[in-house]
Amino acid sequence: MGEQKRKEEAKKGYFIFERKNYKFMLIGIAFITLGFILMTGGGSDDPNVFNPEIYSWRRIRLAPALILIGFGIEVYAILLNPHKKK
Repeated sequence: MGEQKRKEEAKKGYFIFERKNYKFMLIGIAFITLGFILMTGGGSDDPNVFNPEIYSWRRIRLAPALILIGFGIEVYAILLNPHKKK
C-alpha cells in the first residue's frame, strides 16, 4: 500500500518552493540587481586622468551592502518553509 502511494505522489509532480518563496527570491534578485547598477560608472575615458568618483560612498558602501542584503534574502527564501504552522 505504501509503495503505491509513493508512486502516485511521484507522478503528480510538484514544486519544491511555494509562491511565498518565489516572492522573496524576486525581492532578493531585485536587491542584487540594484546593487550592481549602483556600482557601475565612475570610470574615465582617458587612462591618464584619474577620476576620484570611483571612490564615492555609493560604490564603496551602499552597492555592496545592497548586494549582501540581496544574498541574505535569497538564503532566507530558500530556507523558508511555507507549510510551517504557527
